[in-house]
Amino acid sequence: MSHILLRTQARKYLRPFPEVRPGYTVKVHQKVKEGEKERIQIFEGLVISVHKGRVPTDNSFTVRKIVEGVGVEKVFSFSSPIIEKIEVVKIASVRRAKLFFLRGRAGKSARLSERFTTADEFKAAVVPEKAAPPEVVEKE
Repeated sequence: MSHILLRTQARKYLRPFPEVRPGYTVKVHQKVKEGEKERIQIFEGLVISVHKGRVPTDNSFTVRKIVEGVGVEKVFSFSSPIIEKIEVVKIASVRRAKLFFLRGRAGKSARLSERFTTADEFKAAVVPEKAAPPEVVEKE
């Protein structure tokens, strides 16, 4: 019973974002505060995992990119207020839910094949930002 209550309370903190899955290359626009100024910084990389928590506000995803030969990973929470927006750049075909094997690869072996080749196919595949999730119905 308590998990139903937690889910209904967590719904008001959810924001609409596009569908994010492993294999997607995304641009995450995040707010960065430097002193008194605030700006938007873009972190672009490959989604290597998506964590679905027990409560919708626990959902997170991990993005990996290579900077000057060094792998950098960031874990973002979908309910985090620092995320301004998420853009899907590319979609690759993957056969796993977690792409941790890419950590040990470099160069051409770390590439993933794109699933769509034309812009029209890509637009059809990217799901637009979702509206509020459906309501939870209690069974008694």
